[in-house]
Amino acid sequence: MLTRQELEKSPLFQDISYEEYQQMLACFQAVQKSYRPEEVLYDYTAPASNAVGVLERGEASLIRIDQDGVATVLEELGPGGVFGRSLAFSASGRDSLEVVCRTACEVVFIDYSQILKRCERACTHHSLLVQNMLRLISDKAQALSERVDVLSRRSIREKLLCYFRQLSEKEGSATIQLPFSLSMLADYIATDRSAMMRELKRLKEEGVLRASGRRITLCA
Repeated sequence: MLTRQELEKSPLFQDISYEEYQQMLACFQAVQKSYRPEEVLYDYTAPASNAVGVLERGEASLIRIDQDGVATVLEELGPGGVFGRSLAFSASGRDSLEVVCRTACEVVFIDYSQILKRCERACTHHSLLVQNMLRLISDKAQALSERVDVLSRRSIREKLLCYFRQLSEKEGSATIQLPFSLSMLADYIATDRSAMMRELKRLKEEGVLRASGRRITLCA
């Protein structure tokens, strides 16, 4: 269960009090679970996986693995992150789509139908939760659009610069902090890590950017 401080940072429970949050967990018959690092906490292809997961603590990644075993990071999740087959992604064909723990995680699962069904008490906080859920779906659609913009670039160089500029615009600064490791960055832009590192080296040599670990500064 979230603490009062953690609840204030949760986008799904925005504007919902701690007492209302506790009532909703009971009303929705929510299930809370703990997971170890590298453990799969959600499989989009599993039957009866219509639950919405809310990451309460820890970090996880939404990963697609194609039939050739190539992994692509679709989304990074931190505390307050929401995932589920009913939201923005679906698995198809022979591809595997899973949420995998990067660190130890604690998750609360709520059945999607419980969220959308009409509340018998007409609770204000229930309506707020639905509004928050719709906003999160909209945010996920926007994130997916940004991802498509990156992946549609023809070269590794263009993909890297497109992604860095997206982060720069969001942070309002030429200096950005990557939200994940360089290995995961290669997965995110769907390219070979060695080839990506060579391109990063060229960008630094050309003075296009400066880099120190996950810290990137755009110079041009």
